[in-house]
Amino acid sequence: MRIELLYFASLADKLGCDRESLDWQGGTVADLKALLSTRGADTWAPLINANSTRCAINQQLAQDDSEIPSGAEVAFFPPVTGG
Repeated sequence: MRIELLYFASLADKLGCDRESLDWQGGTVADLKALLSTRGADTWAPLINANSTRCAINQQLAQDDSEIPSGAEVAFFPPVTGG
């Protein structure tokens, strides 16, 4: 199965991409973070695992124990403020 990943704002800038498709065998947000962290201990791991980084599945805020369904859109983004 595949999922769509979106990276917003400073995460997209620092990771060098704003979206990608990923083959996904199923699991939780924590499992996905662990997989993405293997891409680089100096870049991906600290950005994806930062306490301030938020995650949403199909536009709903998600926690590390949230299951990611097949075909989901998973977004990672830094905290945002309004003005």
